[in-house]
Amino acid sequence: MYATPLDLPDFEEEVVTEALVRFLEPRGLGGKAALITLDNGFDHTKPTSFGPGGLKNLWRALDQVEAEDDVKLIAVTGKPFIFLAGADIKLMPSLESREQGLALAQAGHSLYKRLKDSAVPTFAFVNGTALGGGFELALHCHYRTVSTSARGLGLPEVSIGLIPGWGGSQILPNLIGIEKAAQVIVGNPLNQNKMLSGTDLVPLGIADAEFEPADFLEESLDWAVKVATGAVTVERPEVDRDVWPQVIAGARRLVDEKVHNASAAAVRALDLLELARTATFEEGSLAEDEALADLEAGPQFQSSIYAFHLVRSLGKRPEGAPSPGLAKEIGKVGVVGAGLMAGQIALMFARRLEVPVVMTDLDEDRAQKGLAYVRAEIDKLEAKGRTSKLKAAKLRALVSATADKSVYADCDLVIEAVFEELGVKQAVFAEVESIVSDEALLVTNTSGLSITAMASGLKHPERLVGMHFFNPVAVMPLVEVIPTESTDKETLATAYAVAKKLKKTAVGSADRPAFIVNRLLGRMLAEVTGAVDAGTPVEVADVALDELGLPMRPFALLELVGLRVAWHLCQHLNEDLGPRFPASENLRKMAEAEFPVFDPEAKGKGRLTDEAKAQIALGDSPSTAAEVKQRVLRGLAEEIGLMLDEGVVPSAKQIDLAMILGAGFPFWLGGLTPYLDREGISVDVTGKPFSA
Repeated sequence: MYATPLDLPDFEEEVVTEALVRFLEPRGLGGKAALITLDNGFDHTKPTSFGPGGLKNLWRALDQVEAEDDVKLIAVTGKPFIFLAGADIKLMPSLESREQGLALAQAGHSLYKRLKDSAVPTFAFVNGTALGGGFELALHCHYRTVSTSARGLGLPEVSIGLIPGWGGSQILPNLIGIEKAAQVIVGNPLNQNKMLSGTDLVPLGIADAEFEPADFLEESLDWAVKVATGAVTVERPEVDRDVWPQVIAGARRLVDEKVHNASAAAVRALDLLELARTATFEEGSLAEDEALADLEAGPQFQSSIYAFHLVRSLGKRPEGAPSPGLAKEIGKVGVVGAGLMAGQIALMFARRLEVPVVMTDLDEDRAQKGLAYVRAEIDKLEAKGRTSKLKAAKLRALVSATADKSVYADCDLVIEAVFEELGVKQAVFAEVESIVSDEALLVTNTSGLSITAMASGLKHPERLVGMHFFNPVAVMPLVEVIPTESTDKETLATAYAVAKKLKKTAVGSADRPAFIVNRLLGRMLAEVTGAVDAGTPVEVADVALDELGLPMRPFALLELVGLRVAWHLCQHLNEDLGPRFPASENLRKMAEAEFPVFDPEAKGKGRLTDEAKAQIALGDSPSTAAEVKQRVLRGLAEEIGLMLDEGVVPSAKQIDLAMILGAGFPFWLGGLTPYLDREGISVDVTGKPFSA
């Protein structure tokens, strides 16, 4: 049994986090305040995280505090903008056995317990990012303050195949109640790994006070002195234990609906949350130790490590991007169209670039409806505290709309978001090119049409590039960047630079039909609908991929995309790529139906209405769910092989990154191509693994 971090074996750590102790004597305390600052060797480029070395350093810092006389309060904070980003995931592959993982879990509990059980009041001054083990460190302190500017807060472990293993699953539900805790620990990680911000923590009951960033440390220390001396009393509401069973039952239904119980970590996290109702903290900690050790040694976490590093490396340094120094400055943006997608794009550009954005549409009424949508979204951001009153006013002033396209004359970038028809887009660019300056960039948001064909009639085809954003634009982190053979380096560099400023991860694609994500999703849906056409009942085909834990079942995806849009895409793919993408007659009937196709009482579960079932013509060769799954995976392997041969992307890693960020493929699959390698499908279909 590893009792303390000092018993841990040493691992090779890139940057060891220091725990720097200062002893202060603030007015009114009547003694000393110990302020411990976590800092990874003053390397401002790297988030502070804990490996064995950091755990040992904090242990020794607490020893130093305990040896000091007259300490009245202990506070822990971080370097600027970072509190603590949790355990160092880069060290996890160094764990050679389950026993070592168990030792690391126990060491964390032993260390944090010193803060929880301290006879001297302990405080966490959460000045910035606090994730996983960092968030749990704050939870172990008796009191917490948070900076209103803090971003990246939460317990994201479930998203990478783990559980909060240093006390989070036991402390949080007993602090804020089981419903909120289940959302933070399970719901948020399964919802695009949603993070909390500083202004969320006090309303949730996680933090006791919030302060502005300019004088956060001073205000936090003054507040802590008042708490330690009894001048301020912190009251917390009693947790309702009667609702525990029904909340856990509801959370289990959510995990079934979201990922079809394919996430071992989500299931295990709910077990721990259920245990927290009656277990002592020691009993809960032991259960966390065992769960963390099991999951660290399991296949889902090991696969997640690949996906995690992929997002961090390729996501920051896009493969094939020109030098950022070639990028042009963007001072004004034009958006052609004022529909839903155009409105989302306009708001995103205004929020992230903070430049004037003007939308146009066919008439003034449509243009003003689009502007009203943008302003309503800004109102929501302000009401939820996600933007300040001042910033909201600035955004309203930045976005405008009109039917007069002459407003594009001084735009540096014009992006179209109109109907997905090649002729329509060609007409748009022909008109816009006659208005804009010779230096302005032209951008298409097409989801799969030929950009080369769009450029064919332009006088300056070199300044056209594709930037395919995914819906909903504010949430989805991916943008596919698609140059043509004519696109010049300055235009391409600017597209990547703009994507970065928009806080999107850019993945490059050649100008081939449907690019990356939609081509593979199209192939997946083609195989599923093909199985239905052959005779497989919809309810069987729809659950065939459940064990992958995809965010949506196939028919729920069809419902979200819209049957007419799906049929439109199906036709294009059939025309461009041939019989691998058959034009399903059943899909056509569903798209053209004048009656409800999906049962409104079973939204998202692929249940068709009786009228829709009556229209579907099934063949006489039904498949089992397992056979449909194999059919889909083999189809995906074939398509990926063809995409690599065609040069759609330079490597399989870019396909993995695009599918994780654009289609929600879970981290625990470790990327689509490694999954197909592990299943032996890639070798069987293409003759070699994609990792070769």
